[in-house]
Amino acid sequence: MSIPATSSASLWSVSWIALKRHPAVTALAGVAAVATASAIINWQLGKKAERDNPPAGEFIEVDGVRLHYVERGHGRPLVLLHGNGSMIQDFQSSGLIDLAAQNYRVIAFDRPGFGHSSRPRDVVWTPEAQADLFVKALERINVSRAIVLGHSWGASVALAMATRHPSFVEALVLASGYYYPTVRADVAASSIAAIPGLGDLITSTISPLLSRLMWPAMMRKMFGPRAIPDKFAGFPKAMAVRPSQIRASAAESTLMIAAAFASSRTCGELDVPTIIIAGEDDRVIDITRQSVRLHEDVKRSRLHRIAGAGHMIQQSATPELMAAVDEAAAQTIH
Repeated sequence: MSIPATSSASLWSVSWIALKRHPAVTALAGVAAVATASAIINWQLGKKAERDNPPAGEFIEVDGVRLHYVERGHGRPLVLLHGNGSMIQDFQSSGLIDLAAQNYRVIAFDRPGFGHSSRPRDVVWTPEAQADLFVKALERINVSRAIVLGHSWGASVALAMATRHPSFVEALVLASGYYYPTVRADVAASSIAAIPGLGDLITSTISPLLSRLMWPAMMRKMFGPRAIPDKFAGFPKAMAVRPSQIRASAAESTLMIAAAFASSRTCGELDVPTIIIAGEDDRVIDITRQSVRLHEDVKRSRLHRIAGAGHMIQQSATPELMAAVDEAAAQTIH
């Protein structure tokens, strides 16, 4: 059925008059239109980022999670776990995978929700939940014992792997980690974006734009006081600012303090060779309250403080981190 032109014009006229009489409705309609357009654009940019940065490794499905991982080299298994907001390309661009693959069987994972790995929303992805997931995944690819290296949030997962599965982890390398609860303003800021519904709206519309605008300042803080190395250009920023990855990052930031509280209760029980490494000038985490304290609590640990380095030591102090892996390996019986 078609509407006569005169009737259509009358409807538009009535609608226009109604909108003029109710400016709040007009404003709300405008905001909804902008939000919808923003969500569509961000979704398209996210899909483009995935096309431009296709999976470099293999996939394995464990407990409903589709995990992406890269495997290189031969020798003793070395598992690499990246930090919050990151992905495998962090270790790739740093050169650590190439260095380690000369002597180890390197397995680097995209943790749930990052890179090309899925993150089912019916699970609270604590370090413990991720630790159990990775042990199952590694057993599926015939790894029964491994050296585990974790950076930042990945260090929390590595620590959980060692405390929950001590027979699996033969040595630990914990880089720039957060292990004890402290007051953090960034956790409060991220918690809004982690709220179901509201968080989905924010991360689909506003957050990708803000992340792009704030990216240079965030990287200066992460890398400072050292300059961002040229090799970090190989890290795909467009993948990191996708709505799905921002949601995963917000969820992990929100869990940060609670996860540290849980780990602080059990880390003293750790009984595997552990190398703790951190930048002296980390602007993200207070290493005295974190790495130094962990060294005091873990009896079989050694601590390396990298002078002049910040939070991203896998990028700015790659040889020192590789040496920490070799040091951990030398302390184990193989």
